[in-house]
Amino acid sequence: MRLLRCPLLLLLLLLPLGSRPQKLPTRDEELFQMQIRDKAFFHDSSVIPDGAEISSYLFRDTPKRYFFVVEEDNTPLAVTVTPCDAPLEWKLSVQELPEEASGEGSGDPEPLEQQKQQITNEEGTELFSYKGNDVEYFVSSSSPSGLYQLDLLSTEKDTHFKVYATTTPESDQPYPELPYDPRIDVTSLGRTTVTLAWKPSPTASLLRQPIQYCIVINKEHNFKSLCAVEAKLSSDDAFMMAPKPGLDFSPFDFAHFGFPADNNYGKERGFLKSSKFGRQTSPKLRVDLHRVCIGNKNIFTVSDLKPDTQYYFDMFAVNTNTNMSTAYVGTFARTKEEAKQKTIELKDGKVTDVFIKRKGAKFLRFAPVSSHQKVTFSIHSCLDAVQVQVRRDGKLLLSQSVEGVRQFQLRGKAKAKYLIRLKGSKKGASMLKILATTRLNKQSFPSLPEDTRIKAFDKLRTCSSVTVAWLGTQERNKFCIYKREVDDNYNEEQKKREQNQCLGPDTRKKSEKVLCKYFHSQNIQKAVTTETIRGLQPGKSYLLDVYVIGHGGHSVKYQSKLVKTRKFC
Repeated sequence: MRLLRCPLLLLLLLLPLGSRPQKLPTRDEELFQMQIRDKAFFHDSSVIPDGAEISSYLFRDTPKRYFFVVEEDNTPLAVTVTPCDAPLEWKLSVQELPEEASGEGSGDPEPLEQQKQQITNEEGTELFSYKGNDVEYFVSSSSPSGLYQLDLLSTEKDTHFKVYATTTPESDQPYPELPYDPRIDVTSLGRTTVTLAWKPSPTASLLRQPIQYCIVINKEHNFKSLCAVEAKLSSDDAFMMAPKPGLDFSPFDFAHFGFPADNNYGKERGFLKSSKFGRQTSPKLRVDLHRVCIGNKNIFTVSDLKPDTQYYFDMFAVNTNTNMSTAYVGTFARTKEEAKQKTIELKDGKVTDVFIKRKGAKFLRFAPVSSHQKVTFSIHSCLDAVQVQVRRDGKLLLSQSVEGVRQFQLRGKAKAKYLIRLKGSKKGASMLKILATTRLNKQSFPSLPEDTRIKAFDKLRTCSSVTVAWLGTQERNKFCIYKREVDDNYNEEQKKREQNQCLGPDTRKKSEKVLCKYFHSQNIQKAVTTETIRGLQPGKSYLLDVYVIGHGGHSVKYQSKLVKTRKFC
């Protein structure tokens, strides 16, 4: 028995009248093997070849009909229809073959016209019908001879679909077989990772056919076929190459969401690229859908997922000889929540030290025990700038970058609770001191001028002394100056690493102390003080530091200054 061994009658029905007769391929002819490699041979034909999957396109509410002939009774038959991106209505029916025209080749067209009319007008016997978006099969171990018609319709939208028909289903087996338990198991679940495992396809383990597994990850729903995934992505996307054994990887780390461009993929699958208007559609990147093929492994860890997010996982076994696939039963899982940040409680009027990892964040909470008109936040960033956000009962009140010492005064509210979020620098770890208080006269950190540089006067430099100056404020504070001899190759990079403004005079050696003095000026324009540092060695380099100490005992260091005495005087 042969599918598509069409007599002259079927040729005249399916090909334009007057065209030169063409012999359709059959399973018994060498020509079939050559023609079946050219998928385009069947794209615009209403003939279904025996043992090959065809891909085609349906316009909405426009039915399409396919034909094939079974010449002998009691013939096995299997028909598979795969919807891609929309549900389909399809029906398989059969009608008896009319007797072949007498006097074949005599040139008398009338009997042929009558027989054509006979076939196209008869409905035939319905064998099977289906409506939905599942991959559905019609299988019969003993089918009658006749002209078979497959009618398809999409009422939802324009869509792609695939059809496969064979009269030798036992020997063909183009679709990978599923194991007795076709489910995907979630074996491990983390905040950003999910580990999946599945049983191997018997097609690979028993029949030794080349099978690879392809995983699809998305946030919307499970897919019932790889065809549906292809339609969702783009016909120009391609599968990834399998990773090296033992090396799981994330499909999210690669360009095009893990898929290097390979324009041959659509051609090999025979997947139509035409749009409703007959144009090729350019591929659109979809951030919510990822696909990766991993070879013949049956365990895989998906990484770089978002915490507390539900993902859907689908697994497809793909026969690499036929490029035809079978879907496992998909699953879904929600990643674990991000570990909750421990919130630091601030006490009214008490300074709290905070350390933040590079690019990290810390949360602090301030809940005044009594009613208050205003609340003051004093922040001393020891190293680089930090981002500060303050919310009162969920409402954002403040969002600023803080470098050095800053003070913020906010309107209070009865029984209010304040949440402070501190985000560290991208350059490195951050350290800071923070004080929250409802007492208006409470100020632990000393006030600073806008410019905290130390200026050295080059003309006043001698072999044993240097003269420096710095700015003060209108508030009377204590200033202490320290010196430290450094090597001649001491540079700005080393100085930068020592710019922790939160380290006070108590961390310095007594021998490094020059002097301490009180200083302020009501006229801010004249709030400048100078000091000559004596007893230095000729031609030596020194690092000078000025500390201003507030009433609460907390100190802030000015920017360090590198100076050098004259070598000859």
